[in-house]
Amino acid sequence: MPGPQEIDPARLRESLGSLAGIDQLRRAVGEERAYLVGGAVRDLLLGRTRADLDLAVDGDVGVIARALGEDVTVHERFETATVRVGDLVVDLARSRAESYEQPGALPTVSPAPIAEDLARRDFTINAMAVPLDGKAELIDPHGGLEDLRAGVLRVLHERSFVDDPTRALRAARYAARFDFRLEPGTEKLLRAADLSTVSDERVQAELRRIAAEDDPAGVIALILEWGVMPSLDSGAPERVGALADLASRPPWAGWAERELAVSLAIVRPLPQIRELAAATPERPSEVVRLAEPWDPAQLLVARALGAEWLDRYAEELRHAGLEITGDDLIREGVPEGPAIGRGLEAALSGKLDGELSGWDEELRIALAVARGEIPED
Repeated sequence: MPGPQEIDPARLRESLGSLAGIDQLRRAVGEERAYLVGGAVRDLLLGRTRADLDLAVDGDVGVIARALGEDVTVHERFETATVRVGDLVVDLARSRAESYEQPGALPTVSPAPIAEDLARRDFTINAMAVPLDGKAELIDPHGGLEDLRAGVLRVLHERSFVDDPTRALRAARYAARFDFRLEPGTEKLLRAADLSTVSDERVQAELRRIAAEDDPAGVIALILEWGVMPSLDSGAPERVGALADLASRPPWAGWAERELAVSLAIVRPLPQIRELAAATPERPSEVVRLAEPWDPAQLLVARALGAEWLDRYAEELRHAGLEITGDDLIREGVPEGPAIGRGLEAALSGKLDGELSGWDEELRIALAVARGEIPED
């Protein structure tokens, strides 16, 4: 992150002009007033590149979105839209004010000028805007630039965490990502945040965003320190760090969706996954039998909990197969039904454990088990 002296709003015009897709955005917006807002402005000031842009517009977001591209999702209730243009993702929202009927509720929105739009945001560093016109002058009514230079997270009003307690989780993301500290008043308000007033779905969405961070373990350590998520246990940061490391190297790299796996590891894993992690299979066939019922993300969690035996499954055993098929057993007179599965399973176990090899031996064992001539192992 650049030092305070390097965060120069005078360079915004040049930075804005170099953004991918900015010319398309300006054409799509036309004569409507539109502003780059929130994290997009913050990152522009910090000199960070990003694959998504946030816009606040005075006009019809659906019309502007469809003028920008064909891959469009519109949410009419909140007057927002998302457009994908190649690798660029643009989030558009009608410049608006918000009100909350009760703590943690979804907001009621109404059109409003950009000043009111910025006043509804989470932190001062995300409450800045830049017009898309050629002037590119920073709009900063809440001192976001000063806090950005000072490395401080500050809320805009005392009810911020009451209106939306998930902002406490967002604060941890920003604090860990930018190495920022909480302004003392903000810290006091944050520690009183009550996540029970929002839905599990919204909390899970924030956990997925945390999982996508470069250092999710650092984020979780802050949340644990602040005490805003009672479901976390003391082992969560270490567990999440281990899983994030595993997901970046063979044989686990690309094994499962990283964000899903990390988010599963944040809260205390299911007792069944802990039992899986504590297992000590002695034979390859037992490794496969234990691992197969679980999806890849759950297996990654178990591996992060210490199940080193799963490395062999991920790298080798999950690909094991037979030369014979059920059709071979049917041609030998075995009727269709559960006996076919029992025979194939016995043959695969024998192959995994090195007790047989080749088409003939596989068929012999499978037939014997399917016909009941020898018991299943």
